[in-house]
Amino acid sequence: MTDDLFAHEGAPHWTQTLAPGAVVLRGFAAECAPTLMQMIDQLTRVAPFRQMTTPGGFIMSAAMSNCGALGWVTDAQGYRYSRHDPLTDAPWPAMPVLFAQLAQQAAHEAGFADFVADACLMNRYAVGSRMSLHQDKNERDFSQPIVSVSLGLPAIFQFGGMQRSDAVQRIPLTQGDVLVWGGPSRLRFHGVQAIKAGTEDYRFNLTFRKAG
Repeated sequence: MTDDLFAHEGAPHWTQTLAPGAVVLRGFAAECAPTLMQMIDQLTRVAPFRQMTTPGGFIMSAAMSNCGALGWVTDAQGYRYSRHDPLTDAPWPAMPVLFAQLAQQAAHEAGFADFVADACLMNRYAVGSRMSLHQDKNERDFSQPIVSVSLGLPAIFQFGGMQRSDAVQRIPLTQGDVLVWGGPSRLRFHGVQAIKAGTEDYRFNLTFRKAG
């Protein structure tokens, strides 16, 4: 492990347990949030945000891009990971070292010591955008957790059970909060309620995964 870059002494930081294998690290990335936002801007100049289309023909509410060796895409061919941006046929931008370190340290703090992300989904939510309940199951190894970083506008994260019909927890997330779920919670349904207006223009979310 590298030195602790994120949960600095004196910074507001505490852990909220949601379920076995699932926690919110409150304020974990708060101090580096401005730098993360600058990096998102740089990365999406190379691989712009876009609203992808589901296999059923629906346009996704949130705009998306990727960085890292693999990127998540959806179109008429289905949900999958690709090494190339379908807009340009070029490789996705490399994952910044700060992104990789943040994901690794957050996973370690949540109890997943061996996590090394090879994919980072970057989501941009305008006011009114949302993400319906779904499972993250396009990855090869479900023993690896998901690490999700919140930036910009606040959000209400919905964390459900193993069935779409299960009751959901509604968890407020603000800038710098990092949500990690894995182990027995890895395939829980989750989503994001419609984003409300605030002092920022967008909510941004970095979702780190071991996809390959």
